Amino acid sequence: MAIAIEPNVSDVLALHDRLAALEARIAELEEQIPDDKITLIVFSGDLDRVLAAFVIATGALAMGQEVAMFFTFWGLTTLKKQRILDGKTLPEKMMSLMTPASTKGMGTSKMNFFGAGSVMLRQMMAAKNVESVESLIDLCQEMGVKMVSCEMSRDVMGIASEELRDGVEVGGAGAMLADALRSRATFFI
Repeated sequence: MAIAIEPNVSDVLALHDRLAALEARIAELEEQIPDDKITLIVFSGDLDRVLAAFVIATGALAMGQEVAMFFTFWGLTTLKKQRILDGKTLPEKMMSLMTPASTKGMGTSKMNFFGAGSVMLRQMMAAKNVESVESLIDLCQEMGVKMVSCEMSRDVMGIASEELRDGVEVGGAGAMLADALRSRATFFI
């Protein structure tokens, strides 16, 4: 003999409300899960540090992560393809002449010895079949790494968009923070 249980309407409504609240909470928590992404803030213009940034970027790409790189102040040298002096103020020209025109002129963070450290490091990398920083940058661009030049740093340092590699975006701290807040990890190099 089966016993029929008649549901109480108020119990059903309360259960429905609790279920809706749980669904809303789950949606809120899912929104907080970071994307499969890393963000790198490249502040340094030293060859060894920039190399480390691109090794991390290519490693993240190999692991299926999306990569965003934000280049600010000395790190902007990484994105430079040439030096242009025309149309710059005297301080901007001086800054341009005192900083490398491209990655080829980058020094090392330690033991640079007027450029000898950089030459030695590049020779040692080549001898060990380690990709150059220039080829890692090309690879990252080919693989869709988002590269953003800091607009404020460019303005302060007098770096024109024509001096930068093709495909580089322009953004501010807000653009970097938007990427960093959705990333699994953020690195400052």
